[in-house]
This record gives sequence, structure tokens and C-alpha cells, in this order.
Amino acid sequence: MSGVQMVTVTEAEGEQRLDRWMKKRFAQLTQGAVEKMCRTGQVRVDGARAKASDRIAPGMVVRVPPLPDAPPPPRTDYGITADDARMIQDCVVFMDQHLIVLNKPAGLPSQGGSGLDHRHVDGLTPALTFGYKEKPKLVHRLDKDTSGLLVLARTDRVARALSEAFRHRNTRKIYWAAVAGVPNPKMGSIKFALMKAPGHGKAGEGEKMVCIHPAKMNDYPDAKRAHTDYSVMEILGARVSWVGLAPITGRTHQLRAHMAELGHPIIGDGKYGGSGQENLGDGWGSQLGGEISRKLHLHARLLSFEHPITKKMMTFTAPLPDHMAKTWKTLGWEVNSVPPDPFNLEDWPGVTGPRGRG
Repeated sequence: MSGVQMVTVTEAEGEQRLDRWMKKRFAQLTQGAVEKMCRTGQVRVDGARAKASDRIAPGMVVRVPPLPDAPPPPRTDYGITADDARMIQDCVVFMDQHLIVLNKPAGLPSQGGSGLDHRHVDGLTPALTFGYKEKPKLVHRLDKDTSGLLVLARTDRVARALSEAFRHRNTRKIYWAAVAGVPNPKMGSIKFALMKAPGHGKAGEGEKMVCIHPAKMNDYPDAKRAHTDYSVMEILGARVSWVGLAPITGRTHQLRAHMAELGHPIIGDGKYGGSGQENLGDGWGSQLGGEISRKLHLHARLLSFEHPITKKMMTFTAPLPDHMAKTWKTLGWEVNSVPPDPFNLEDWPGVTGPRGRG
């Protein structure tokens, strides 16, 4: 048994319910034990009796009565191999005491699903604790075959703040993609709503989204508004384009479904751009053939957001994955030939309106 403790709530723990705070601090406690200690006055906050449901905030002092010994420490390896631990740690592009930014490789899911084991970002987070008691938490996701920037929060407080920022679009996300054909106009917006196609597995196997014209949304109660801005940055004849994509909303498969609906599926997208699909890519569908990889050519290139604690603007860019870098080299596209934000016309020298280079 421990003795009486006077514990100060830290800034990192943020504002939360007393019972949740106690169970995180003291793993041996059950909900029933916390409620009993509050009901009998053994737990006090700033000297006053408190209910289990009361909210506490940083700086408050909690009196914790003698507690039973803690159980053995939780398992930390989670079956993660040394190679996988090293792989996910090598993906880190930024880390401070509040958050971690990864450059997720293509082919690695963000979370588990049907038929998946722990080999996804969420399942590998025990390798990203770096001395913290709790695993970092995903605050948004990328499709399995989409590479690029992904943010994890190291504390509950930061997770809540970042989740709110992503939910209310207080972030700037720019993706790079290679698409079949050349969109016209070369800068524009796609505002088709999205709805899950019927007939897929209970766990989402084979999940696919269908586009609904905004004027017909009332006919489809399950359709959700979706908005993507696009900007053509380089072209190769009429065959393929390098586009920047900015998702204003964050729907499942949004960028892939929107580009396919526009008639310019993303290269390597067998789900939304198979060669049998009608498109404006000169009959090439989502495959270019030759030395071009059949993997999905979609990469979360730039991410900008306000740091939830320091309030400083943070901007990150991630290099292209190997298969896209090889395609760019094959097509003669230079990564540094375009501005970080292709939607800012002032960053394109001598350009005063929507344009496409090449």
C-alpha cells in the first residue's frame, strides 16, 4: 500500500474528468474504486470533496488516499519486431514533447482492419513512446496506399486540440499526385458529395465511395458534402499531369474518388481508375505502362497547422516515396520547380491566372 499523495495536475494532462485522470495515473484503480473513494471523501481536489465526474484542470492538487500496489507493468513489445520498430522510428520527421510527425510509407495502413495484425501505424505506436508512459495517438489518417505526412499526439490534451483543428479545417494539407490526362481548367474545385457504395463487407472490405452531384444530395440521405481544390503543376503532352490537391473536407477516399469523377484518375489507383473506366487520360486509365510503377501515385506532401501548445505555425514537407520519385525522374519533372503551395498564384512568377506548366 502507498501512503497519502498530493498530486498536482500537469499541463500535459489538460482538463478532464477526475475519474479518468485517476485511472490513467494509477493503473490499479477500477471505476468502482474511484467512485467509492470520492463518495467517502477520501479523494479531494484543492482541499474540497469531489465527485468522480467533476472536471479537473492543470494546477489543481488532488489528494489521493493510500492505494493498493500497482500491477505488473503493461506489456510494451506488443509483438513488434525490431525491424518494424526501426522502420516506424525512421519515419519520424519531427518530434517534441507534445506531438510526432511521420512520413508514412505507402502500403502501411494507418489503423487495423479486417485481416490485419498489428502492422499498421496505430499498432506500431508502442515503438514511438520515446520514454512516455502512454502510446502516441493518431489524430487523422491516410489511406493504406497513400504516403506522406501523418500527425500523432503524445498526450490526451494535444490529441483533443489537434483533432479539433483537423475537424474544423484549421490546417493546410496539400497532396501531390500524378493523374491520367490533363484536367481542364488547370485550376479548380470539385464539390461532388461522397457516399459509400452498397454491397461491401461488414468490416469495410473493398470499401468504395461514389460521387453524388451537389444538386442531387437530397435524393441520397447518406451522401456527405466533399470539397477538393486542384492545381495542375506540370504536364506531359495530353497523357499525364502532376497535380496539387487540397482537401477542404476529409472524406474517405475523397481525392481518389474526386479525380476519377473528374475523368482523371490517379496513376496506380486500381479501385477508382482501372483501365476499363471511361476517363480523359487518352485511354490509359490509371496505368501508364513502361517503367512507371503500378503503385498509387498519391502523397501527402505538405502539412501546416498551429502547434496546440506553443501556438506557433508549423509547416512540414515530406519527400516523395521511391516509386513516385522514379516516376518524376522518368517524366522529367523537378520537385523544386513548383512552389510549396501551388494554389498561391503569387508564388508562380509571371502568372496572373490559372495555369498549367509544360
